[in-house]
Amino acid sequence: TCDPRESAAAQGGALLSRSGFSFPTNTGPENMKRRKIGLIGAGNIGGELANLAMARQLGDVVLFDIPAKEDFAKGKALDLEQTSTLLGADSSVRGSSNWEDLAGADVLIITAGVPRKPGQSRDDLVGINLPIIQNVAENAKKYCPEAFSIIISNPLDAMVYEYQRRTGFKKEMVAGMAGVLDSARFALFLAREAGVSVKDVRTMVLGGHGDDMVPVLSQCTVNGVPVSQFISQERLDAIVARTRTGGGEIVKLMGTSAYYAPAASAIVMAEAYLNDEKRLLPAAAYLDGQYGYRDFFMGVPVVIGGGGIEQIVEIPLNDDEKKMLEKSAASVQAVVDVVKAKG
Repeated sequence: TCDPRESAAAQGGALLSRSGFSFPTNTGPENMKRRKIGLIGAGNIGGELANLAMARQLGDVVLFDIPAKEDFAKGKALDLEQTSTLLGADSSVRGSSNWEDLAGADVLIITAGVPRKPGQSRDDLVGINLPIIQNVAENAKKYCPEAFSIIISNPLDAMVYEYQRRTGFKKEMVAGMAGVLDSARFALFLAREAGVSVKDVRTMVLGGHGDDMVPVLSQCTVNGVPVSQFISQERLDAIVARTRTGGGEIVKLMGTSAYYAPAASAIVMAEAYLNDEKRLLPAAAYLDGQYGYRDFFMGVPVVIGGGGIEQIVEIPLNDDEKKMLEKSAASVQAVVDVVKAKG
């Protein structure tokens, strides 16, 4: 007692499948809902985040900023939407200063805060950016309780800590973007020195997002070959030093913080979550005994998938690297202690 119309539809679907095409069986409006990407801060990083999220069609984008900058956010969003017609991207981009427009966001990427100026360290921004991240956290808790949150605001490790503490979000759903960026800088410098493709360089930078970060040379390879076979120890030491001050180098040149690479780094993390990619990436994650540390966020290798930070991976470190990580952890703890005292 088979309805011939159902049979024909099934046969047609099978033929399409065999021909290599794949179409959704349900195409009603209820199945066309795109994911929502909330970007907090419409400045340089926020704009590039919106551009990348739209171009890669990760979802519909809400570019948020304070009421005084609402028109700026709307103008930047409109500019990007007009660009989307040239890129063939159907994701929408809208500017807003209303948290209700962010309700139900799948991902929040937070850049809110004052960027560094020449001569400033990331830690100098604690007093300025702490109340900003506290306000963002209170609103995120109310409007975006299910979002995977990626923090870019500096000083990063302390801001991630305060954001998670204020929101009460599950610790696996909050991460800081630092290690992906620092590892990318490290990889670029190594590739240029070795004369190899950046696609083949594998790096890992751990610790806090500051001058005490730990580029892990023992785990660095060119497609599996130890990097030490390509570059002398003297040059490796110089590249490690440049990586640690990579952000400051750009601040000195531009007069403000980098934005292209930080935005691309956060998008890599967002994609890993949205597409359940199970990417192994260095990110600021909450430590509860891993590497011998607990009760703060610091850069470590993590697996990011549909569950957020699904695993913290402990990699072998040599004695020098352990000492460097200990120093970096102490720096992170010192800034977190300041945040705790102010909070």
